[in-house]
Amino acid sequence: MADTDLQEREEPVEVRESGAELDEENRLKPDFVDDVRSSLEEGDTGRTYELVEPLHPADIADLFELLDRDERRHLAAAITDLMSSEVIAELNDYVREDMVEDLAPGAVADIAGQLDTDDAVQLIEDLDEPHQRSILAELDPENRAVITAALAFPEESAGRLMQRELVAVPEHLTVGDLIDYLRQADDLPTEFWEVFVVDARFHPIGTCQLSWIMRTPRHVALTDVMKRDQTLIPVDMDQEEVALRFQKYALISAAVTDESGRLVGQLTVDDIVHIISEEAGEDTLLLSGAGEGDINEPLRDAYSARVRWLIANLGTAVVASAIIAAFGAAIEQLVALAVLMPIVASIGGNAGTQTMAVTVRAIAMNQLTRSNTRRILWRELRVALMNGATIAVLIGLAVGAIFSPALGGVIAAAMVVNIIISGMAGVLVPVAFDRMNQDPAVASSVFVTMITDSMGFFAFLGLAVASGLVNA
Repeated sequence: MADTDLQEREEPVEVRESGAELDEENRLKPDFVDDVRSSLEEGDTGRTYELVEPLHPADIADLFELLDRDERRHLAAAITDLMSSEVIAELNDYVREDMVEDLAPGAVADIAGQLDTDDAVQLIEDLDEPHQRSILAELDPENRAVITAALAFPEESAGRLMQRELVAVPEHLTVGDLIDYLRQADDLPTEFWEVFVVDARFHPIGTCQLSWIMRTPRHVALTDVMKRDQTLIPVDMDQEEVALRFQKYALISAAVTDESGRLVGQLTVDDIVHIISEEAGEDTLLLSGAGEGDINEPLRDAYSARVRWLIANLGTAVVASAIIAAFGAAIEQLVALAVLMPIVASIGGNAGTQTMAVTVRAIAMNQLTRSNTRRILWRELRVALMNGATIAVLIGLAVGAIFSPALGGVIAAAMVVNIIISGMAGVLVPVAFDRMNQDPAVASSVFVTMITDSMGFFAFLGLAVASGLVNA
């Protein structure tokens, strides 16, 4: 009987099938994108709408990112009622900024009003201040106050990321009281996984997962069933540290508190997944000096982000060239030195890059701290010694067989020295930047490359001279 009643109360659910437009890797098929482009060029808005309507909001966002800027404007005009808050929230930052700039402030305010706080802030935060003010002026007072307060927090902090929408209840309730409240309240978040229990000062004192609530008798007090141990996130905590806490403690959601300990918002795992992805990609791109590396990034920004590191690399290359020039007479006496120098530099550079990548990741994941720096340094020194010995034997035998045993011994010794120096630089340079409160991913590669190239050439050519193989 209960099942029949439940079925009678169920409402039909619209299910969208977009599998025909996606390939086996869940990406939009090129033919489908071409069809959309053709319909836009022909001005056939009906055909465009028909093509796009079955797509999931995330796939619509992907479609916008695959089109040129002018095509995006035409697409937005053709599918106006499909431009939901979910689509806007899924857009690439640069694409979203372009689109928002083309919309009237009132239209942007309407979209922001439909979004959760964190998504609404993300929609507005990158716009210039006059544009922000005009959009905020169009919002209702409640939403305006919430978004303005969020924008006051530092970028990439928990205060910017958090959702103000949450469920918080006083500690004196029973499970039955809570269930009745959840059924009757009409201003609850669309989705939530746990209920925060607060004291009279609105300080979080525990949490109740929905699964516990549904399995507990109505008469049981919340204080008897709630989990008192919880991970609280300070409102000014950096998003990278927030992500580490979610990973470390396997959190689904977490309370955000202000300086006085009051509950002001919550963070959920879906937001953290985006942060983890962004931070991982950001560190990889910074190590290569490619800036943000977004293919939708404006040309001017991409140029300025990359060229400064190329100029820095030019400077480090000059240092290495100066060392080579100092041994010019020795190189003239034995051309084999010039032939073998690139091998020394290449192997040393790769060894340094390997160690640097491991170190930067360890710092980002809080695996390398002041308390274990010496142990990690000793570990990498031993790895470098083993790698150096292996490579030295191989290159020494090869060079000895092709040129001379003496030159084989020189390059073997130089290889050991350079790999050890590379390993130490790969640890010490990122650690030094971290101790200076600088992002170790930003400039470590430039300095590690300079050290490995310069010291590699110096060790090889210097040992050649010291061994009497050539004269200085």
